[in-house]
Amino acid sequence: MIPVPLVVCVLGGWCAVYLTDTLLKSSVSHRHGYEAWLTSRGLALSPFHLRWQTSLFNRLFARCARINPHVLYLWFSSGLVFGVVSMVGSVVLLGRTLQQTLAQMTSDNPQGANQQTLQVVVPGVNLPVSQLAYFFSALLLSGIIHELGHAVAALREQVRVNGFGMFVFVVYPGAFVDLFTTHLNLISPAQQLRIFCAGVWHNFVLCLVALFFLFLLPLLLFPVYTTGMGALVTEVVQGSSADGPRGLCVGDLVTGLEDCPVRGVEDWASCLTHLSHTPQTGYCVPRAGLQPSWAHGRAFKRLDGSMECCSNNSLTDLCFSFSNQRDKEVREYSCMPVRKMVTGTRACHSDADCLAHSSAASVCVTPALENQTRFIRVTHPPNTHMLFVGYPPHLQYAVSLTNFVPRFTFMHLDLPVVLETFCKYVISLSGALAVVNSVPCFALDGQWMLSALLEATLVTVVTDRQRRELIGFFLLLGGSALLAANVALGLWMVTAR
Repeated sequence: MIPVPLVVCVLGGWCAVYLTDTLLKSSVSHRHGYEAWLTSRGLALSPFHLRWQTSLFNRLFARCARINPHVLYLWFSSGLVFGVVSMVGSVVLLGRTLQQTLAQMTSDNPQGANQQTLQVVVPGVNLPVSQLAYFFSALLLSGIIHELGHAVAALREQVRVNGFGMFVFVVYPGAFVDLFTTHLNLISPAQQLRIFCAGVWHNFVLCLVALFFLFLLPLLLFPVYTTGMGALVTEVVQGSSADGPRGLCVGDLVTGLEDCPVRGVEDWASCLTHLSHTPQTGYCVPRAGLQPSWAHGRAFKRLDGSMECCSNNSLTDLCFSFSNQRDKEVREYSCMPVRKMVTGTRACHSDADCLAHSSAASVCVTPALENQTRFIRVTHPPNTHMLFVGYPPHLQYAVSLTNFVPRFTFMHLDLPVVLETFCKYVISLSGALAVVNSVPCFALDGQWMLSALLEATLVTVVTDRQRRELIGFFLLLGGSALLAANVALGLWMVTAR
């Protein structure tokens, strides 16, 4: 569900802005000065839409358009090819996403939505408030690079650029360029295609640059950060299973989960997945010091079939099961202090594992837990093990980790995390802009890309211009319906379920 405070803040803010604008424009004494102030600064205001336009960057665009004309020709010609291919690819991708959404609507699996290639993002709903700065800055950067491509391509094809601007629609930022329409209509369809395809082409290139930077990040930060030593804790969710006096703290370096070594965040995730899908790990303890104890009452069977022998709900004791000395098939149970039992002991899966590594008679004791619940020792030297009892994925969401460990104490723990997160948002949002703007849809780049493509390819096959426009209209209608269906159902999936 959409959080009510967020809606109230957004609506209240826009109502206040629009009310102020209306009052100033209706005031006899302030109207002329206010409108002159808006015009001089290139500002335009309408309900839920604030727009700013300037010609300050026209010289910069012109300078970029004069850089090696032959290279720019090859660059934007490559963009033309990419734009045409992406137009087809975006339709296929949106069709597949719509199919996945419809399947998810009739499914009871809540995880299916996270597997979709494209998802509608609603700040405060499926985008955490802590990530808003990354989201809006990456979205604005992607929009600026997109429009930079259009501007430079237009000037290279001798089309005048009237100005560049930015806008905010509801809460989403964006950018635009204002091209001189008369010049645009005079050039050939191939030249138009280079201009119209330049935006999605630059978004694709920005994705590659961000991906390359993300790949080289360990090398770029090598002088001040090291990797491969473990997973460094950067945040612990307050009140979570990892919080507490003997839990994890910011700055702790996790090096292992049970007998699964952790060298980075990927190992942390894979180890938790492995532990959640394998039988509970046991621990080797001397049989001489292990005797069944009924001080806490007799063992009883839970509803799921597992056994329990600690009836006092102690935070320090846990029920362990082990094989009978005479009959290995018979299991015995004992309630014992958990930290004392597992500290300094070797992990095992059977009694044979203990006999192979110990001269004394040892037995493999296993925590008796409910189905899907696991007991996990988290190694984070030099501290003692953190002991976790619960569903392993809960531990994954309880902490934030990074692969980067500072070499010097004055280096901030969050710097690599900020760079990583920003690059991932740029890759996602710039890629999404490329896909959405490639769709043959009204009011998007895809509309003009399709129109120019039909003029360039069908002029000899369909000589009547009105018929070509009719073909284009129906193609745009189909693309618009496909995009609208994805957005509408995506919003429903995010907000209504």
